[in-house]
Amino acid sequence: MLETAIIGGTGVYDPELLEDVREVTVDTVYGRVKFIAGSYQGTEIAFIPRHGSDHGVPPHLINYRANIMALHQSGVKNIIATAAVGSLNYEFKPGQFVLADQFLDFTKNRHHTFYEGGDQGVVHCDMTVPYCPELRQVLTAAGQEMGLKINNGGVYVCTEGPRFETAAEIKMFKMLGGELIGMTSVPEVCLARELGMCYANISIITNFAAGISGSVLTHSEVVEMMQTKITDIRKLIMAGIKKISAAKSCTCASILTENGMNQ
Repeated sequence: MLETAIIGGTGVYDPELLEDVREVTVDTVYGRVKFIAGSYQGTEIAFIPRHGSDHGVPPHLINYRANIMALHQSGVKNIIATAAVGSLNYEFKPGQFVLADQFLDFTKNRHHTFYEGGDQGVVHCDMTVPYCPELRQVLTAAGQEMGLKINNGGVYVCTEGPRFETAAEIKMFKMLGGELIGMTSVPEVCLARELGMCYANISIITNFAAGISGSVLTHSEVVEMMQTKITDIRKLIMAGIKKISAAKSCTCASILTENGMNQ
């Protein structure tokens, strides 16, 4: 049974890592989703390339609701998501990994909830700790065993994209407490939480943000940094997955009963 999923760029998934690889198609009320599933040392894992198999879907047009609902309908309880981010914190340098624990949402045109009234009802979901502390802890432990520097905690600022941010925007985000800048974690984490799924974000810092880096930002430098870190990312994710306990102590799943949901 599928219980854990990886959401990330196509480079994160390596067919040689999984056995019994198959393509799964799931129909949801938000659209049809295709993803890869397979087995890793006895653990069933799903993989969704967030931007499509050809990286052709920009961040503001991703069907986040369909992706999360498809995983939920497939029985997934844990999601480990990767994201290439810029840094607003001089202590978070290019090449480092940060596990976001909070976010600031500056997206504009996305569907942020499954509950928009009508038949779905209205739910005000708690977001005090949006990123699962238990998944973050197992990833931290896995990283330490690998000798990787993992920062457990960081404020992720999510912008609409696909453009990069202005230097003035970065200055504002930094004043508000932002430390990481990206375009994909929201509403992904919010939707997962609404369904009681444990969600962790591995932010891979590819560059310093606008006005901090001192140079023009390009997508090519993001891709280049990701390529240098892809082996470590894969190993970290797989080692972390093996550490996930079936009897977790986090309260992520209880959000369902606390909000009167019966999924």
